[in-house]
Amino acid sequence: MALNLVLCLCVYLLFTQCAEGSIDDFDCVEIYKQPAFQHPLLKNHNIQVGYSYEDLERSDNYEKKEQCPKGTVPIFRQRNGSESFQLNTAEYLGQHFAVIETMIDGTIYGGAEPEISIHSLNLQDNQYSKSQTWLENGPPGQLNSIHAGWAVHPRLYGDSVTRFTIYWTGDGYGKTGCYNTQCPGFVVLSRNHRIGNQFSGSSVYGKTTRYFTLQIFQDVSSGNWVLKLDNEVIGYWPKELFTELNKGASLVRYGGNAFMSTDEMSPPMGNGHFPVAEILETAHFKNVLIIDSNNIRVYIAYRKLRCYADVYDCFEVTYWGYGRSSGDSFSFGGPGGKCGV
Repeated sequence: MALNLVLCLCVYLLFTQCAEGSIDDFDCVEIYKQPAFQHPLLKNHNIQVGYSYEDLERSDNYEKKEQCPKGTVPIFRQRNGSESFQLNTAEYLGQHFAVIETMIDGTIYGGAEPEISIHSLNLQDNQYSKSQTWLENGPPGQLNSIHAGWAVHPRLYGDSVTRFTIYWTGDGYGKTGCYNTQCPGFVVLSRNHRIGNQFSGSSVYGKTTRYFTLQIFQDVSSGNWVLKLDNEVIGYWPKELFTELNKGASLVRYGGNAFMSTDEMSPPMGNGHFPVAEILETAHFKNVLIIDSNNIRVYIAYRKLRCYADVYDCFEVTYWGYGRSSGDSFSFGGPGGKCGV
């Protein structure tokens, strides 16, 4: 009986920790003393409080105990040694992708909005797996790129938990940019513990699917790139960080990215299974929208899309097109394994 009680207590604690996240991972910092304002180009930056894009409201759907006091914002505590992990492009060995992306044809975009399914994965320390949206502009050496979505990244976080994760670079992953708020750049506005925090639940294969809605858009009046999570403004990337994204995004990408150290096993991507039509058995994006140059949310024209997976033995992507209940959608993922470099 005692053993059963102990086991039940352990399961309960594990579940509640996964469901609630750990507030102790964050420090509440005065809003103008957050890391962003250590950037030399942001010394005199005034925090943006209004936006030109409609349908922008702050959410009050989170428990007050998960909020920082007024005038402060939550900053996720950086894990020692994690700041060097900037491997996000195919140029780095060990990268694999299963994505859909817009054609580079001169079209400029003002943002993106998908609903993304959430999944749990068990990874090793030298691996990561992500499900995210990228917005980019510029040639490789000067590439401006912002990412947001979920990531399982043991070397970044010290665990194999699915967490909301963002990233930016202003020079093609050279000297600028970082994850979350590890370096000066992204301006946090929300008092809720979101960037770096784990999600409140995950999809269960064949039974239930959990989603979050992500929106990234360029504010017309300021030029800043605003981030929303489930209708809550999280913050923004100031225009001063970029040279090319100031003109809008020339490429928008949605899907999965996995990484493993050279000559090792690649981790799973998505939910660890290849795409299938059954929505409860596949990692997917639904209601995939683009924000066009007129600041209007639209579906992407099929002729402007391409599907890309670099190793079909390990990962695949399947574009489903438009459905009445799911809008434009696609599935992606795979088990990983010996995928090459």
